[in-house]
Amino acid sequence: MSARHRLAASDPVHPDSDVEPDAAEATTPKRRRGRRIALIVLLVVVLLAGGGALAGGLYYRSVDKSIDRVDAFEGVPEESRPEVGAKGAMNIMILGSDSRDPENTGGSRSDTIILAHLPKDRSSAQLISIPRDTWTAVPRSKDGRGGRDAKINAAYAWGGVPLMVQTVEKFSGVRVDNVAMVDFAGFKEIIDALGGVEVDVEKGFTTRYSLIGTRTFEKGRQTMDGAAALDYARERHAFPDGDFARIRHQQQVIKAILDKAASGGVLTNPAKLNSFVRATSDSVAVDKSLSLVDLAMEMRGLRSGNLTFFTCPVKGTGRVGSESVVFPDPARSKTLFDAVRRDSVPDILAIGEK
Repeated sequence: MSARHRLAASDPVHPDSDVEPDAAEATTPKRRRGRRIALIVLLVVVLLAGGGALAGGLYYRSVDKSIDRVDAFEGVPEESRPEVGAKGAMNIMILGSDSRDPENTGGSRSDTIILAHLPKDRSSAQLISIPRDTWTAVPRSKDGRGGRDAKINAAYAWGGVPLMVQTVEKFSGVRVDNVAMVDFAGFKEIIDALGGVEVDVEKGFTTRYSLIGTRTFEKGRQTMDGAAALDYARERHAFPDGDFARIRHQQQVIKAILDKAASGGVLTNPAKLNSFVRATSDSVAVDKSLSLVDLAMEMRGLRSGNLTFFTCPVKGTGRVGSESVVFPDPARSKTLFDAVRRDSVPDILAIGEK
């Protein structure tokens, strides 16, 4: 099956259905290699430009051309979109899913949504995680689905990538320039290609939803292979703040990957680099206009030290009917996204750290 078919949205949920989007996605064919939650590959590929790694430019261009492409903006009405923000800055929506998460026995996916801001000078990147259960207005799709308040990831079930673009733009007021989708199965392969990563575990815990049954993580810094890092990034039940802990762990692992790729001899070792490139290119799909190689050339100096993660400001969690949801903080979110539109990195950092 082609990767394009693997990327297709799951069977749509009727807007009046009582079934939550995650449950509805259980109908996704298991033979499809689910696009998983890494949030990462776009930024990892940036490292390919470091240390002369693009000397084999034709090879990397061929890899770039082989990456799956999605019609991310098909049917998105221009008149409803936010205006273009600061000239030269770029905002990339990164989507991921985890259809093979052992916790999701029905084959459903745990969506991850990131709005990545790349400033005009490309000297840094700010990544804003939007919790998948954020309660917000979902526009009506061209097929008539949506058009009501719901969890933000309902947009993908109801209208695929284009409706996710519309929903994130409506929620944030930030125009999405490009889209990347990531397969978390490839997340594991990327880490193994790097020879493992170093992660500082904030609290010891045991996960029941491991690739090996159960896995115990001790507190402190440790080396994780791909399977262990995947288990670590998935866990939410062991922490009182659930999905927010999972977001933090995903962000930790992304930074660890960037550090290892930059300092672990990958960029100067042809065999390691080839494995890394192939694992990366097999795990990502992008919109039709985005060139990962060109982006890598622009951001070849990016390292984890100038990569900053935030979670979209929220008021807390609660229930709407039978659904467990996250309530956004409209005032603080508006201030944050206004800074993104203005490409004011100091303001983004100041707001995000509060």
